[in-house]
Amino acid sequence: MGRLLLWLASAFLATALAACDTVQEYTVRDAAVVAPGAPAGPDPVQEPTDVKYYPSDEPVRMGLEHYNRGNFGLSQRYFREAVEKGPKDVTAWIGLAASYDRLRRFDLADQAYGQAIRLGGETVQVLNDQGYSYMLRGNLTAARRKFERAYSLDPGNPVIANNLELLNGSRRFIERPPNNQP
Repeated sequence: MGRLLLWLASAFLATALAACDTVQEYTVRDAAVVAPGAPAGPDPVQEPTDVKYYPSDEPVRMGLEHYNRGNFGLSQRYFREAVEKGPKDVTAWIGLAASYDRLRRFDLADQAYGQAIRLGGETVQVLNDQGYSYMLRGNLTAARRKFERAYSLDPGNPVIANNLELLNGSRRFIERPPNNQP
């Protein structure tokens, strides 16, 4: 009896799956034929070779989401996954570098910025992000050089202007009142 039930269940499942495949295939392939009055044109069904799929899209999205929430460890993990899946994805490399900056892994950040520059050149975003990286490290001279280079490429960019202002504020000495010692 148990074998009979198992066989019937298998037969039912196989029939159901075959029916789903047949119905789905009919609706997708024959949609242009079924739609009355549809203009004749190219086949509305895309072939798999026509679809542009970038394997790093989901990890990049998750990396950005976690970065914006301040979860830099998680953002680093997602961006690292993105560059492993799409090693030519400049956005993923920049996100990885910025995440490493926030984790104070400046050695790894430099490597990621280097890869982003090799792939996409010294863009305004890379220069600005590198400037911020140097500012986080306390290397204000290198930060100023990067910010000024980015500003020369895009003088109306408010983010770069803000970072230069932040840098100028970092350069001022902290004024303390004299010690009140007897």
